[in-house]
Formats: sequence, C-alpha cells, structure tokens
Amino acid sequence: MPLILLVDDEPSQRQALRRVLETRDYKVAEASGVQEAETQYNLAEFDLIVTELKLAGASGAELIRSASPVPVIVMTNYASLRSAVDSMKAGAVDYLAKPCSDDDLLNVVAAALPRQGRADGTSKQYHQPTRQFFQGHCPTLRKLDEQIQKVARTDSTVLIQGETGTGKELTARRVHTLSRRNGRPLVSLNCAAIPESLIESELFGYEKGAFTGATSNRMGLIEAANGGTLFLDEIGELPQSAQARLLRFIQEGEIRQIGAVSSKTVDVRLICATHRDLSALASRNEFRKDLFYRINVLGLTIPPLRQRSVDIASMAQWFAATVAEKLGIQPRALSENAINVVAQHPWPGNVRELEHAVERGLVMAEGEFVEAFDMGLTSIAANNHDASLSIVAGATTEIDTADPLATDEELSLEDYFMRFVLEHQDSMSETQLAQKLGVSRKCLWERRQRFGLPRSQPSKRGQR
Repeated sequence: MPLILLVDDEPSQRQALRRVLETRDYKVAEASGVQEAETQYNLAEFDLIVTELKLAGASGAELIRSASPVPVIVMTNYASLRSAVDSMKAGAVDYLAKPCSDDDLLNVVAAALPRQGRADGTSKQYHQPTRQFFQGHCPTLRKLDEQIQKVARTDSTVLIQGETGTGKELTARRVHTLSRRNGRPLVSLNCAAIPESLIESELFGYEKGAFTGATSNRMGLIEAANGGTLFLDEIGELPQSAQARLLRFIQEGEIRQIGAVSSKTVDVRLICATHRDLSALASRNEFRKDLFYRINVLGLTIPPLRQRSVDIASMAQWFAATVAEKLGIQPRALSENAINVVAQHPWPGNVRELEHAVERGLVMAEGEFVEAFDMGLTSIAANNHDASLSIVAGATTEIDTADPLATDEELSLEDYFMRFVLEHQDSMSETQLAQKLGVSRKCLWERRQRFGLPRSQPSKRGQR
C-alpha cells in the first residue's frame, strides 16, 4: 500500500487532502513544515510527498531536493509560471494549483507513484509513469476539461476548434474515452488528406460494380464506427458534395453506400474538428450553413500553448516521459536551462511542436539531461526568432539560396519548409510549391501531414 506524506502549514487543507487520498486506500502521514517532516520521518520510506511551496521556515523547493529520489508533487495556493518553472527545475514530478478537483489530485498522485519492488528483490525505481492525456493547471484548460467531461456524458455532436497542433484529435479521443461508447471503436478520418474524388467512398462505402474498379463491396468508415464514434478532422476541407450526404447521415442516422438502392441505419456519435473559422466560411458559402448548424451543437475551443504558459514546463517534462516510453529509449529529464528556454519559447506550432522538440532532444541527448541545444531551441531563443521549429527528420534537398528566407544561417531545413509553405501557399499551386522546394507532390503532402499544415483551399467566391 503506497505511503504518502502531506506537508502543509494549513491543518484544514491537510485534512481535506488526507480524506481524498484515503478514499483510494493510500496510507497518509502529515507534517506542518519541512523541519517537522525531516525530524519526525525518514523521507526515504515514503512512496510520494505532496507539499505546499510556500511554508514557514524552509520552502517546499528545499524539501524536493532533500527528499530525492522520492517523487514530490507541488500543490500550492500561489500558482504562477515562475513557481511552476522553479518547481520543475528543483525536481518536482508535477505541479498543482489550489484549489483543484478530487479527480485531478487522484489522477496526478496515481501517475506520480513509483513502481514497487520487483519479484527479483531489487529496490523500487522512481520515475514518473505516463498518462494518456496531459492534465494541465491553467484556468482555461481546467475549464476545458470540465466541459469535456460534461460533453462526454451525452451523444450529441461535438465541434472542436483550435489552432493547428493544439491537440484536437487528443481531445476527441478523451471525449470518446470518457463516454459510454468507450468499448466501441473510435474511427478517425482526416478530411484534408483524402482526395476529393475518394472522400464519399471512404465515408459511405460502395457496392460491387458501383464504378470502374469497384470489384467488391466495401464498408465505409461511418458504418465501421457503428455503435462508437466517428471523428472527422479538418472538416472545413470537406468537399461540398460530401457535405450534403453527411448532412443526411446526421439528420436521419442513415447511410447509403455508393451504388446501393437502400439505406442502412447506424448509431454513430460524430465529433468534428477544424482549425478554420467555419462560421466565416459558411457566411461566404464556402461551407454549408445547414451542416455548420448541425455539427455546432456542443463546442469545445482548445487554447493555443502561448495562452497556457503555466503548463509549458510541466508539459515538456511529461512529454519527456511519454516519448521515451514510446520510443523505448532511456528516459531523461530536461535540464534547468532547457526548462527556461522551453518556458520562454513562443511555440507557434503549439503542443505538436513542443512534443517534437522534446522527441528530438531525447534522441540527440548524450548527457544525463536533455539540453536546449538537443531540442534545437538554443539559437531560436538566443535570436528571438518567431519561426516555428519542427524536429521531424526530413528535408534533404538543396534550398534555393536566392530566396530571402534561406539567408538566415540559423534557420533549419524544417523551419524553412514550414515558413516557405505558410508564406507562399496562397499564391502558388501545390505543384509550384513542390517544384520550388525541390520535392515531389507526394513528398510535399507527407510533410504537410507531419508538420500539421493542411492545404489551403482556393476561394470559391465568384464560381458557379
């Protein structure tokens, strides 16, 4: 049974925390300050310590260092970006702002508890186990999580909006996981990644002989999601012809395969996501208004990472644990300098950019810690660039040095690709972009998917 030490100079708060922890059968000890904790207990005997940051006498940060390697969670009434960064630099495994919900506390505690001793008799190993979803502490994200839990209890259609890289697909997965449909499939489709001529057959399926090449019956993705959830990412890129058929599915709960004469009834919960302003598109008749009204039932808006500064340092450390586990490589924590650089970086690519930077750092690091230069952030922070950084290995072709974007010696190939596409995609076709970058159209599309840069749509105004 895990043994947890609570360190807080407010008896009422210690008692409240104790009651919550004991509901999960944790054994709990208490101390009013660092000195009492160190004199009354052997800190090494605890599996986890939860401490206030500001205490009479020694601070919670000193307890983090003296208790090492026992994991410590900071839970404070004085939450700020500075204290979050300082706590992570000192070695805290997580950071909570008071007040927090019982579920938030229990989830963070469960994630921070170390593995127990193995069957071979070796001692327990302290680490921060991974969680499927990062649980942030900024007020906006906490409000979003409350909304997600409310939304998940229903079968209503959900529209998730947010900038590229903010985690719209993860949010959709969280809604599905918390719903009554979590035992059924979650089927995903990126509407921007499927050619317009194939989108309807992908969604609705087809019967043998429906068109040239249809040599057998094929189930569509909507039918494959029957009983579960269908997630349509980048629905703003969906062709108008498919929008009309999707509308009937939403209204009637029926689909008809291409070439079929009868319809099928399906039970599917629909979640849509987009980085575009669908309301503005609908007002310009570039997106069906009736479809927009049908999918905009329950709305979730994900804040960009720059509005979640209190979360950035702890999110980077969380990614360091989850990515190392995913890659099967040695886990490393971020150094103090790396945490400072991460906290100050603007992250125009949002959560995806941060995750990729941490992944690059883990792969490239050679020392005990991941340094800022391992993540490719040193030059960006030093020169105050606003260009986004991607760490996905890729472009190996030569770049036209006559282009002004390429004259910055500090700009990586990945930086160049992202900036060039963003600045020229409205004035160049995909073929022209590919030729300018010296890659094939297929390679250009693949890199768009890696970097989260969906293709722009030409304006339909004036077209009949």
